[in-house]
Amino acid sequence: MTFETVIEARGVTKVFSTQRGLFRRRSVGARAVDGLNLTVRSGETLGLVGESGCGKSTTGRLLLRLIEPTAGSVLFNGRDLTELSTGELRSSRRQMQIIFQDPYGSLNPRMTIGDAIAEAYIIHGIGDRASRQRWVLEMLDLVRLPRSAVTRYPHEFSGGQRQRVGIARALALKPNFVVCDEAVSALDVSVQAQIINLLQDLQNELKLTYLFISHNLSVVRHISDRVAVMYLGRIVEIADVDALFTRPAHPYTQALLSAIPRSHPDEPRHRHPLTGDLPSALAIPKGCRFASRCPFVQNRCRTFDPPLDPTPDHSLVACHRAADGTLPAYSLNS
Repeated sequence: MTFETVIEARGVTKVFSTQRGLFRRRSVGARAVDGLNLTVRSGETLGLVGESGCGKSTTGRLLLRLIEPTAGSVLFNGRDLTELSTGELRSSRRQMQIIFQDPYGSLNPRMTIGDAIAEAYIIHGIGDRASRQRWVLEMLDLVRLPRSAVTRYPHEFSGGQRQRVGIARALALKPNFVVCDEAVSALDVSVQAQIINLLQDLQNELKLTYLFISHNLSVVRHISDRVAVMYLGRIVEIADVDALFTRPAHPYTQALLSAIPRSHPDEPRHRHPLTGDLPSALAIPKGCRFASRCPFVQNRCRTFDPPLDPTPDHSLVACHRAADGTLPAYSLNS
């Protein structure tokens, strides 16, 4: 089966420079994202998971070129975003949007909800005043908010309602690719479920493609078609959601899954606790960057950086032992 690619990252790297040393004269680069290769297929939800600070949100912003990559290219519908002029990029941004984590911080407290949604049409010079007002009301209907919200301000709404406004703003220009950057992590659990269901309904209705960034593996399992696991700026595993949650191939993925709370305290589980310290992005270690915390590490792991290679079940994994079949079998229950 072939899939149409919506967005593809090829060797994307982002290095943030910082000043260190006496009088802060020495410049050091923190590799937030390092040689990223990632493909998002049309109509799918690709989950992106990993520890805080691993580069997930930076990846989402790099794909939209909200921040400039240090190296590599990003292809959106076959067009390299890194080569576009400012005007060309603005035009392309109609087709790709982002839903931010903080539904209050992403809204201007001095703007009404109607003005906040209409801002997208004004920036892109779409429609007149009457048509913009009509479209704003249609967007409120789309995200299940009352039309009376158009004249109200962000502080008058709950967190879940404000996130619905954020979704309306992201979808106002009818994009086909949306980055959901921790879009439900700031919400109560019951509200999370409502927003997740809304996102799925909108995906089916509007034929959307999502990159869903989250640290909540249970939510990722519910909404995703495929999942990419990130560690210290590098993708270490990509697999279909069912394969990843039942047969994780990378030791880091195994450790993440073993930490998911069980529904019953007596339910058997096999923990894979991580030991050692997380390496610094200012000094990426030689070889596999997970070697200092991996319970199955070998000498070759500290010397050679494993590539992201396919496995027999069509997933991709960056692990020497997984590639040659010497990694011990994983089981959720023990």
